[in-house]
Amino acid sequence: MPRFDVARLCVRTTRAIALARSSAIERSSDRTRARASRSVARSRVARLSFAIALCSRAMTTLASAKTNETYVGTAIERTANARARAKALDGALDGDWDASTRPKLLRAAGLREINDVAPGKGNTSHCFNDFNHVDATCMVMESSDNTNDGRVRGIARGNALGEGIRVARDASMGDGGSWCTCILGANEEPPRDVAHVQFQSKIAWKLVWVPGERSEFRTFVLVDDAGEFLAKGTPTGNIPRLSERERNYEVVRGGRYARVADELSRRGGEL
Repeated sequence: MPRFDVARLCVRTTRAIALARSSAIERSSDRTRARASRSVARSRVARLSFAIALCSRAMTTLASAKTNETYVGTAIERTANARARAKALDGALDGDWDASTRPKLLRAAGLREINDVAPGKGNTSHCFNDFNHVDATCMVMESSDNTNDGRVRGIARGNALGEGIRVARDASMGDGGSWCTCILGANEEPPRDVAHVQFQSKIAWKLVWVPGERSEFRTFVLVDDAGEFLAKGTPTGNIPRLSERERNYEVVRGGRYARVADELSRRGGEL
């Protein structure tokens, strides 16, 4: 919605509220006339309710516009496709980690499985294999060469990823690039991780290991940028070490991305 339309909605709301207040004063000064004009009062209340709804919608639109302006590096179509791929994996992530689960995660992130090149040259063997590189981030290509200027704590200055992003991107996902960016800073509000700060991009989804009833961290969840559930899996085989899975959860604990994991733990693995 154009900005001037949003402003117009709020002006209409302000006028409606002023009219309602004026009517209330008028009715209080002449209660006899007010009782005789109940239908008029009801009409004014209805207009006020409608105006409030309009303004609420306008504020939501403005908030959305502000968010999109903040994360200008988001590859919107590619991000939507990555979320759709992730959501479609619910119920299909319980297989062998190396042979089945992780390749599906790479595809859902818009990444190719590349193990035979040097780190930084497109190698994706680390993606989702440790506590940190678990954010499926889809950025416009103009942002892929962004570097860390020190604002992301725990990440080396520079952190140049553009070359690897170009090599590893799955072109069938849409315009832009993808990477498995670092989770550090994701428990803050707004998130201060590599995706949101270095690339100015929302995440398509994030992998979070679930503590479970006995803190075994055998199940993981995929959540979107708002922390909403997309999929979960309990893979077998050569999954990341327990220390990595524990640390993964600790990094997001208390933030939006831990909510689903916490709920799963409370409910014994069921939402």
